[in-house]
Amino acid sequence: MSQYTAPNLAIEGSNATTYAYRRFGKAGTTPIVFFQHFRGNLDSWDPALVDSIAAEREVILFDASGVALSTGTVPTTFKEFGRDALTFIDALSLDEVDLFGFSIGGFVAQEVALQRPNLVRRIILAGTGPEGGQDMHGWADEPRAHAMKDIQDAGDIHYLFFNSSEESRGKGDEFVSRIFTRIEGRDADVSLAARDALAAANIEWGIPDPAKLARLASITAPTLVANGDKDIMVPTANSYLLAGTIPNAELIIYPNANHGFLFQYPHEFAAEVLAFLTKN
Repeated sequence: MSQYTAPNLAIEGSNATTYAYRRFGKAGTTPIVFFQHFRGNLDSWDPALVDSIAAEREVILFDASGVALSTGTVPTTFKEFGRDALTFIDALSLDEVDLFGFSIGGFVAQEVALQRPNLVRRIILAGTGPEGGQDMHGWADEPRAHAMKDIQDAGDIHYLFFNSSEESRGKGDEFVSRIFTRIEGRDADVSLAARDALAAANIEWGIPDPAKLARLASITAPTLVANGDKDIMVPTANSYLLAGTIPNAELIIYPNANHGFLFQYPHEFAAEVLAFLTKN
């Protein structure tokens, strides 16, 4: 089973949402629940990254309420996204999980860890930042134009996730090829209404407020924070804030990389994730 072939599954939560998800990988291990980036769906996860992790761990990818194939209404804040994610996890009857949050998915992962600390064993926070962090109150004009375009193309993916170096552009081409390889059983596109709800929640999360950093001290699970050295979506300075404030955190910064560092270095980052998850 692979990200290329895993079937789309469905389960109903206590909130009456029918969640679309994929579950595959090494059974009998603590599941890793993945939380997706802005406008991402099940097919936006890089098979090179996810399959490398799934070789040693069970992975669970899902769409939040109102996103892509999941029914229901899109939450309006990331605190609500956290509760929504917990509803999905509860529907699967999971009593211990690891969390992998990328970009705004990292906001959700933080909320899950804060709202249900006894559920969470370890956390990976990739290309993300804390509530009220640095330069997170909406995106700059050019990134926003690419992120909010009604119909996105490969050029938007390149701009938002990779940088202008020849190496990064080449890795971007490989990533785009991988995420569009799957033909059958693809997830639905994220609607423009869901896009707008996600963008509004993103702006609220980013309202500058250094006092909000104090919440991170309540995250007790060991945490791996990672980013590219020049993230234009969630500025890299916020990864340093997370790693410096979460009590048991470590930090990796990848060179010559933008927001999509985990897609530029999929096998390398998967190896770091697996090593972190198996530490004593």
